[in-house]
Amino acid sequence: MKKWILSVLMLVSVLSSRADEGMWLPMLLGKQVYNNMVKRGLKLTKEQLYSVNKSSLKDAIIIFGRGCTGEIVSNQGLIFTNHHCGYDAIATASSVDNNYLRDGFYAYNKDQEIKTSLTVQFLDKIVDVTAEVEAGVKGLSWTDRTKKLQEVYKSITDKVADKENGVSGRIYSMFKDNQYLMYVYKTYKDVRLVGTPPESVGKFGGDTDNWEWPRHTGDFSIFRVYASKDGKPTEYSKDNVPMKPKHFLPVSIKGIKDGDYAMIYGYPGSTNRYETSYGIKLKNEIENPGLVALRDMRLKFMHEQMVKDPAVKLKLASDYAGIANYWKFFDGETKQLTKFNTYAKKQEIENKFTSWAKGKPEYENIFAEYEKNYAAWTPYAKHRQYLREGIMGSPLLSFASGLMSLETLLNKTGVTPEEIKKAVDAADEARNGFLKSEDKPSDKNILAGVARAFYMEIEKSQHPAGAFEKLSVYGDLNEETTFKKWAADVFARTMIFDDAKWSAFKANPTAAGLQEDLAFDFSTAFVKNYNSKYAPLFTAFNNKNNELGRAYLKGIMERDPVAAAKMYPDANFSMRVSYGNVKSYKPRDGLFCDYITTSKGILEKYKQGDYEFDLPTKQVELLKKKDFGPYVDKVRNDLVVAFITTNDITGGNSGSPVIDGNGNLIGLAFDGNYEALSHKIEFDKDLNRTICVDVRYVLWCVDKLGGAKNLIEEINPIR
Repeated sequence: MKKWILSVLMLVSVLSSRADEGMWLPMLLGKQVYNNMVKRGLKLTKEQLYSVNKSSLKDAIIIFGRGCTGEIVSNQGLIFTNHHCGYDAIATASSVDNNYLRDGFYAYNKDQEIKTSLTVQFLDKIVDVTAEVEAGVKGLSWTDRTKKLQEVYKSITDKVADKENGVSGRIYSMFKDNQYLMYVYKTYKDVRLVGTPPESVGKFGGDTDNWEWPRHTGDFSIFRVYASKDGKPTEYSKDNVPMKPKHFLPVSIKGIKDGDYAMIYGYPGSTNRYETSYGIKLKNEIENPGLVALRDMRLKFMHEQMVKDPAVKLKLASDYAGIANYWKFFDGETKQLTKFNTYAKKQEIENKFTSWAKGKPEYENIFAEYEKNYAAWTPYAKHRQYLREGIMGSPLLSFASGLMSLETLLNKTGVTPEEIKKAVDAADEARNGFLKSEDKPSDKNILAGVARAFYMEIEKSQHPAGAFEKLSVYGDLNEETTFKKWAADVFARTMIFDDAKWSAFKANPTAAGLQEDLAFDFSTAFVKNYNSKYAPLFTAFNNKNNELGRAYLKGIMERDPVAAAKMYPDANFSMRVSYGNVKSYKPRDGLFCDYITTSKGILEKYKQGDYEFDLPTKQVELLKKKDFGPYVDKVRNDLVVAFITTNDITGGNSGSPVIDGNGNLIGLAFDGNYEALSHKIEFDKDLNRTICVDVRYVLWCVDKLGGAKNLIEEINPIR
């Protein structure tokens, strides 16, 4: 998404001020960008944006689950987030008889809300701990520093930890280890499902519309966070009460127009906007193509089974959605990086930096060292991708390889029978969980496909010794049918699927017994081969890259200290704020994209019985009648479904609130547009758009489609 500049000096300037680019640290908004936010339409004070001593917007924003953002929208702890963020919890709560994923669900009173295993985290404060971290690693080599960091982090976070009250600290490296910030969180463990639209609404458009605009997806779900009666975080209990937040976002249904101010708080996962040309080359030529090809294969085999059986669809739904999401992303990223000629732009920046660095020993050899480091690792990069996304992409092989820790224990001397029993029991429990989630027909095809892909694509000298030779008894290894025969035999003979064989192993667990299993033998051959030969090379590659990256960024900031004070760090799943405007755009010559989509577009896309574009009959009827209630857009005389803004976001921002200039919720961010999928590396000031579900459509679905007027009353939207 970023239009990269042509000199290092310009790089610093752009990262601090260009257009709507920037994932800003919330406690520095007042110093860095507040005045510009006000010029763009913000009406709030600095303290209303971020405060430690008073309630502020940051108190309504949460880490939702493991990798999403959510927001509190009532004084009773009600949470809005994306449908795809709540997807796994919704699927887990569902059954064939009560298929909430397919049919939707709303709790019409709090007793109907469903327990989940989710957690949410509220940010209390942010503390700069750079001096403490640096003191803890002073004088160490980079390798030793890397090993020591976690110990140093723990010594700092232990000082704020308060387990009884759910308080903990987490330290984030900023600017490639040039700064360290501790975020102090309070974690709540009782989170309950309150509402979700049917999947046909929450995932309308499926993979076809993923990362695309125009979009008509109702990507939302609703949860509630509970606390003990005295307000403390605690485990689930029927006696718990809705948590009283320090702040919640008022919900506005007044509507939006092109040019309106838009602000997004959330937890963007990762960007690498200081990436080098060497990293771009590796990504474009090896990493992304491998990932896209392997995920495409896995998705194909999963989809074949999911369309045949609703039970299989429910079982595989969450995994399929996760795999599909970034399959399309990385395909688009490569295309956009190529289109923007990012590799050449990076080279020009690096050449200018090297010219500036001449005569400065700390900086002058940085890019010569980068070249050596990438040259050493590149021959093995494809191997790593085909192991992680290929071999480990088979659920059976992934589970089987997880038994390696048991094998290690069984090979040890002096291990007590009690220790062995405990490990075997743990493996047995893991197996039971695996069997519940496993779909044999799709996985059998995946196993054959990924094994053949590794054989065909990876240098023979890098293959685990003997692994493929054992398959030659099934036929010519250049033939697809050979791998299919072998995969069928693995599934037929592995003890992982055979209760009698598994019980016999449990009664007499030995390392030899594990090693004789076809699935374990094959999967661990690859893992052991990688761990012994290539993992150390990858660790060395990463360590050196990190060391060089720290020096490079330090040099950038040293070159222009004034501009450096207004830089923002790469995203790393710490709270950030971005601001911009609702805005239409022209993705290419002759094509104009409006800033909103409406129910008219839903009906145009609707295909009865289609896997991606079906809709509930009730919704179709309501939309055709134009029964929009108070959520109608008076200008369009239609129901607005989604809108786009110029905000800078990335993965992890899913579920983030889109907030107007007065601090009201107007939508939920859920996607980016395909034309700017280079955004992890390069922000495009002209084409970048964040796709958001309009809160009016969310409330329409809750009210008109779901009949949950109790939630509308609780939210009490601003009209």
